[in-house]
Amino acid sequence: MDDDRLLYAPVNTLKPVDDDVWIVDGPAIRYGPPWPKMRFPTRMTVLRLEHDDLFVHSPTELTPELQQAIARLGTPRWIVAPSRIHYWWVPDWHRAYGQAAVYVAPRVREQAAGRIDFPTQPLDGPAGYPWDAEVATLPIAGSYLTEVEFFHYRSHTLILTDLIENFEPARLDSAFTRWLTRLGATQDPDGQMPRDMRLTFARQRNALRAAVHQMIAWDPYRIILAHGRWYTDNGTAELRRAFRWLLA
Repeated sequence: MDDDRLLYAPVNTLKPVDDDVWIVDGPAIRYGPPWPKMRFPTRMTVLRLEHDDLFVHSPTELTPELQQAIARLGTPRWIVAPSRIHYWWVPDWHRAYGQAAVYVAPRVREQAAGRIDFPTQPLDGPAGYPWDAEVATLPIAGSYLTEVEFFHYRSHTLILTDLIENFEPARLDSAFTRWLTRLGATQDPDGQMPRDMRLTFARQRNALRAAVHQMIAWDPYRIILAHGRWYTDNGTAELRRAFRWLLA
């Protein structure tokens, strides 16, 4: 895989999105069944809340340069693992920011298999968090995983993890990977919830639909995704497009 093509350079660098909102495009990971696995680009979101407290969502690799840039923004207070498959770099951030509380979605500790061996807080309800006044929390539970979504009120930014993936064909290195993303309904410009992930919500379809309606009601201006091209504007329209299979 040609990482220069796959990644959203520069990587491990804070990129401003809006007042008090940044993303960091991180390194690639390899994920999937034993065969075929795909290499995914990764993305972290950082929100600066009151008192320069930082909310760190789905952290990527913490390099010394990134740590210096983070120090100029504020102090990480909350490190969030939003699903059982988005936790890998959390221990590195915990070591660097021992004063920060680590919040993990259901089954993260089980999935991490000892990699997360320090105290954490549960991320399994819609409220009761220190960021409630500035950020809404929306857990969506399926049979395999619970993914927790967030909405930053002030910037009208919705933060998703894998609920929508949107891989750009020009960034994929082969006809086979382009075929896989098209088959999986995760190819730009029509990125959606991956088809295999949909199957794990078959028994929770009504709850998933209600969660999508809640996100639409927030009327997000932008949607940040963990994988692929994210949506800089028209967020509500993108939600309706991506979930037309569920809302019809």
